Amino acid sequence: MYRMDTKNRTVILLAACQALMMSSNVLVVASSPLVGMTLAEDKSLASLPLSIQLFAGMLMSAPAAFLLEKFGRKRGFMFATLLGMIGAVITTTAIFQENFWLFVMGVGTLGLFNGFGNYYRFAAADVVDIEHKSRAISYVMIGGVIAAVVGPNLANWTRMTVDSAPFSFSYGTVLILYILSFIILGFTNIPKIKHDKESDSWQEPRPISQIIMQPRFIVAILSAALGYAVMTLVMTASPLAMQQHHHNFSDTSFVIQWHVLGMFAPSFVTGHLIRRFGLNKIIFTGVLLGVACVVINLLGTTVSHFWWGLLFLGIGWNFLFIGGTTMLTETYHQSERSKTQAMNDVTVFSIAATASLSAGMLQYRFGWEMVNIGALPMLAVILIALGWLVLKERSGAVEKALY
Repeated sequence: MYRMDTKNRTVILLAACQALMMSSNVLVVASSPLVGMTLAEDKSLASLPLSIQLFAGMLMSAPAAFLLEKFGRKRGFMFATLLGMIGAVITTTAIFQENFWLFVMGVGTLGLFNGFGNYYRFAAADVVDIEHKSRAISYVMIGGVIAAVVGPNLANWTRMTVDSAPFSFSYGTVLILYILSFIILGFTNIPKIKHDKESDSWQEPRPISQIIMQPRFIVAILSAALGYAVMTLVMTASPLAMQQHHHNFSDTSFVIQWHVLGMFAPSFVTGHLIRRFGLNKIIFTGVLLGVACVVINLLGTTVSHFWWGLLFLGIGWNFLFIGGTTMLTETYHQSERSKTQAMNDVTVFSIAATASLSAGMLQYRFGWEMVNIGALPMLAVILIALGWLVLKERSGAVEKALY
């Protein structure tokens, strides 16, 4: 039996690990399109490294879920940090050698770690009681607030440490972040949930086809996946767009920093807002914020336009992603946890990776306006699905899974 103080400490440590992971990811977001633009012969491939990172995370999501279940999440997370260390070494070497494809491979290796690290939020939810799940998820996501400060500033402060190889030292610092993560994980206490078939809480696992046909599962996965895709599409293109409109990298770093703050700072209150107003209203608000981002970005290309647009984009993502993740936890029994979470993350990050790859091509070939217009259909799909769910709930046709 784990004491409440042990549970709280583990959630805090997982939040710290999330912060270190996101600091690395934010550094990659801010710099990899620019490194790609420098190293790639075909400039439309500038966002390919970031896309490969997301695809690698997606491909690792399902194996990671079952490995974490089989060997325990603590051991699995610690093993994954070794992949992050390897990726940091490869990317640094690639920049020194001016090798675009080696850089792509290195960023992809960082993505393999993310396939494991993306389960930090689920690990926190499993540590606490059912009624505290949304709060635990929010607390872990708060780690991104630290990343908002650390990631862009690391990229900005270290990008010209080696004049002949910009950003090489930036990726060298990623190695330090993963070493710190490895050490912190050693102090976590994540219980391995036992599925006792003799207990009253045991539920026979349903086929995955039955789970994914639940209306709340559909809305949960659309909210998280398309919300992530919108965020990735616009965020990935923004450093390229700002460079095209002759803004300094320090301005780009500033905009990305506030964007990431928008992504994670609301996590201090998102769990409370969900309990007060309900998941449906929070997801709806996330859609509205996404639309506000698009409108602002279409109105102009000054630093202020990028700043406000990316800030709203971040807050909207927070509501859509945490709302979707929380709703997902209401659609499965503990015996169905691994396969449902794996299905969710494979879907979320495959769609996000496709959006990231599209960002570079859309920006290079059609411009910033088309990038933003491309986000609107995805927001519309979330809104339609949410309206469908509300109608079904009012008719009493939707039931939540019982733990």
